[in-house]
Amino acid sequence: MMYRKLTYTLIIGLCLAGAGLFFVPSAPAETESAKNPVTLTAEEISRLFAEANTLFAEANTIASSDPEKASDLYQKSLLRFEKIVNQGQIENGKLYYNIGNIYFRTHDIGRAILNYRKAAQYIGNDINLQKNLAFARDIRQDRIEVKQETKILKTVFFWHYDLSSKTRLLLFSLASGFLWLFAAVRIFIKRPVFKWAVSVTAALACLLAGSLAIEYLALKRSVPGVIISDEVVARKGNSPSYERSFKEPLHAGTEFIVLEERGNWIRAKLPDDRTCWLPEADIERVR
Repeated sequence: MMYRKLTYTLIIGLCLAGAGLFFVPSAPAETESAKNPVTLTAEEISRLFAEANTLFAEANTIASSDPEKASDLYQKSLLRFEKIVNQGQIENGKLYYNIGNIYFRTHDIGRAILNYRKAAQYIGNDINLQKNLAFARDIRQDRIEVKQETKILKTVFFWHYDLSSKTRLLLFSLASGFLWLFAAVRIFIKRPVFKWAVSVTAALACLLAGSLAIEYLALKRSVPGVIISDEVVARKGNSPSYERSFKEPLHAGTEFIVLEERGNWIRAKLPDDRTCWLPEADIERVR
């Protein structure tokens, strides 16, 4: 009987660990050579990265005294960062964060938010990134309020929304590991404290596994996007001949979820759950 219990404990622990690894949302790969061949060497990438950082620092130094020259330096820095992404096929949080900062400095709020969102896929817990993204959202023109129900959910389940998938996976691994340990110990030591410990760690492991599973399925179903044009007229169908969806146009930095693609148009769901059609040329996907 004792060995049977131990076997069941091992099976439960392995199942929980497997569930977490299966459901963890996968961020885009650090390198992506499937789309286009890599045309930059490691030395060229390193040189471009150093030059881009130097140009960005110089632009920041003279931004207030010589904004025109600073703008030129920002553009040169941006070209180097984007060359690393496009020709070097290097995608990571720091690169997108730097690109977002340049767009922010040059007052392109749409592309700033877009690249901050891309960076968040890799370094979502970075405090500076969170602050910059929040500030960029505060100064964009459109004020689309999230539904009250969504606000309540984000408050109650703050750990699901505020912690990155990597952090939740780590916590899940710790919880399931301790669950396994406490369950094994309880087989040999019949004390209430171990029964309580098994219950608590099991509950934590289940909550975190559920959180990872929900995020995994959400990422599979939906693709986030951002408006990058200064303004765009939202339509009730996938053509300029359709009526406007809203009285006022939407503006750069407005975020949405892509629901459907049809020709050169996408159907978007806004944070307040309203839907509309937007031209592909005026938007860009986060991933």
